Amino acid sequence: MSKRDELIALYAKELKEKAGVTADMDLLKKVTIGCGPSIYNKDAATVSCTQKSELETVKNNFLIKKLGLKDDAKLDAAIKEVCEQLGSSNRNKYRAMFYYLLTKKFGKENIYN
Repeated sequence: MSKRDELIALYAKELKEKAGVTADMDLLKKVTIGCGPSIYNKDAATVSCTQKSELETVKNNFLIKKLGLKDDAKLDAAIKEVCEQLGSSNRNKYRAMFYYLLTKKFGKENIYN
């Protein structure tokens, strides 16, 4: 099993345990691949919900540029929802999981087809 496959399995397990979500494994794999090498970097692999600049990066680079969404209050609200869904005490809000949940929330799975 490759390192990426191990991480995808970890993300699926974490989604189930932390967010109560059974992952669509095909989509989770595509979202994880879309994150590129950041999944292997300890700092870049996670999203900090307490860092405003980090949340702006998620909004601008993922929601607006990748998913093609318009910048409005719905984006900030969705990011906040995902932060809460993954739990404030959960220090490992993995970027691939975060992006997966946002992709599902906005119904943008077709971006990865």
